[in-house]
Amino acid sequence: MTTTYHYVLASRHFLMEEEPLEEVLRERQRDYEAKGKAIDFWLVPEPAFLEAPEMAVVRTQCPRPAAAVISTNPQFITFLKLRLEFVLTGSFTAPSATLPDPLASGQAQVSNG
Repeated sequence: MTTTYHYVLASRHFLMEEEPLEEVLRERQRDYEAKGKAIDFWLVPEPAFLEAPEMAVVRTQCPRPAAAVISTNPQFITFLKLRLEFVLTGSFTAPSATLPDPLASGQAQVSNG
């Protein structure tokens, strides 16, 4: 069975250091826990879905290393897009032959020099 995943994507520095994203995600987690709702969002550093062939255009548009918030809830991703502004959004279906694990994190190839 496949699931549609929605995402906001940006540089890891922007999402994890410049923006108060951690606070937003903690608030949402507390809200879900209070309502007895299952978590449907994940913060994924250097998301492996970017390496899928069908993501080639998106891969070229996003600074690396990247990070993404991935969710099965499209309204939450719309909320994040409006709050964060400078992010890419989209969706994909997984698991598939090219996207076996929608929440996998790849290894960033970052040069320190």
